[in-house]
Amino acid sequence: MSSETETETESKTPGRFGRLYQGLTTIDFVGRRRTWFLISIIVIVVGLGSLGIRGFNLGIDFRGGSSWEVKAPHTSISAVTSAVDKAGLSQPTVEKLGADTYQVTADLNALSSTRQNDITTAVVNAMAKLAHANPNDVSTSNVGPTWGGQITRRALEALIVFFIAVVAYISMRFEPKMALAAFIAMVHDLLVTVGVFSLFGFQITPDTVIALLTILGYSLYDTVVVFDRVRDNTGGVLKAGDMSYGEMVNLSMNQTLARSINTSLVAILPVLSVLIVGAYILGATTLQNYGLALVVGLFSGAYSSIFIASPLLAAFKEREPRFRELAERVAAKSERRVVTPAAAALLGADGPQRSAQSTARSANSPVQARPRKQKRR
Repeated sequence: MSSETETETESKTPGRFGRLYQGLTTIDFVGRRRTWFLISIIVIVVGLGSLGIRGFNLGIDFRGGSSWEVKAPHTSISAVTSAVDKAGLSQPTVEKLGADTYQVTADLNALSSTRQNDITTAVVNAMAKLAHANPNDVSTSNVGPTWGGQITRRALEALIVFFIAVVAYISMRFEPKMALAAFIAMVHDLLVTVGVFSLFGFQITPDTVIALLTILGYSLYDTVVVFDRVRDNTGGVLKAGDMSYGEMVNLSMNQTLARSINTSLVAILPVLSVLIVGAYILGATTLQNYGLALVVGLFSGAYSSIFIASPLLAAFKEREPRFRELAERVAAKSERRVVTPAAAALLGADGPQRSAQSTARSANSPVQARPRKQKRR
């Protein structure tokens, strides 16, 4: 009786989260790659359309402009905005720096020098009156369009150097086709992020560029984790000849899915907390640009590392003659250990060794528990 109970207990399959953290998930990432690619294309096209129509909301560090700061307790962003509007400042951007300091920025480069001086004097007096302070307590700074152009060029140079370094490293560490897939995934994240910023009118500052480079690093980390498992399975599971390259990539992705999800959540949740609590509840709007870029980019990076990079790698590799021949041989087998990507993921819970050494099963046969040996009495 006890033997039957033990056998029945062993035959119970783990729940949804248990399968996830044991690498037993059966998601067909590669087989549904057209769906993932279509979603990304739609998001990117909408973003690029907004970029062509509306453009970017650039901060003064990129487009040039003037900035005023004052310590003004017991006031608000709306009160500061109203005060500088009445002073003649058009389209001002007001941010709260810390607990009591407010910053007002605007682009005056298109105005004459006399008009710029008049508006600057009026804004300084209005902010000083609102803060009950002396006009000398209002700090003023100006950024010319030349300086903004230099910042833009330096940001683009940093991005290009980052891409070159990443492609070179992955090409040497893994292979060129993996580098190409990772590069396309990072460009995907870049296009999605800038599209969202253009679509919703978020301001782009140097903090945004720093955040962008950060999220590309997170996305690359997840992609490299999957590629490392793909390389391991290529030397183990794939040599057995029981699955195609696409099925092996599916197996690798399901094996590392829990790690990818955990990495993304650990990165997203603190940033989301800082953005909501710091920027929107406490009013520290300087955190907004950096936090928004991180949140948007981390979500995009998590998506691209799972649904873009590895399916792209499978599409590239399946064009090679040796892997086309392997897929044909696998499809022609009447009995095979692993036939579908779902079965490959189910049999790959313990890594390549278990998949390569597992007993032969038909594609439609259920996975059964191994009978428990009876003890000798």
